[in-house]
Amino acid sequence: MLQALEATNRKWRGSVSGIVNTALDEVWPVVSQTKRLSEWMLMVEQCTDLAGVEGIPGYVRLVSGFMFPQPDGERSWIKEILVSMDPHSHTYVYRMEASNVGLDGSVNKLMLIDYGDNSTLVQWSFEINPVEGTCEESITDYLGFLYKSCINKIEGAIEAASKRSV
Repeated sequence: MLQALEATNRKWRGSVSGIVNTALDEVWPVVSQTKRLSEWMLMVEQCTDLAGVEGIPGYVRLVSGFMFPQPDGERSWIKEILVSMDPHSHTYVYRMEASNVGLDGSVNKLMLIDYGDNSTLVQWSFEINPVEGTCEESITDYLGFLYKSCINKIEGAIEAASKRSV
């Protein structure tokens, strides 16, 4: 009985990381601000404030775009709540509260680490509830690919922003 309960409560987990050849103090403002999400998450078209204050736990946002293909061709949407934000350790955690992608209850954590020589290690980990109709490896591989592609876009987003501000 206990084993069956543990199996139903088991989360699927994954993580990806990458080096951004930019100093941590330039990366943090890009990855921690909702209004800048579409600069480095190209599949995100819109991010809307729903409740609370950005950067303060309890803040709620609605992210929409083409993150996860929908059978009807509609845009994906995810309502997320900020669980924690620590600018000192350059870490934040969001929980997906509701969505049309089947990932309700999933938790994402992003952490930046100064890697020296004006570079930053970006670590993105996630924990999701099992998704009916798919296998763990398929969904964790897809999320890993999706999040790794976002990490790979951060440096370009910073360069593009600096060109616009010149």
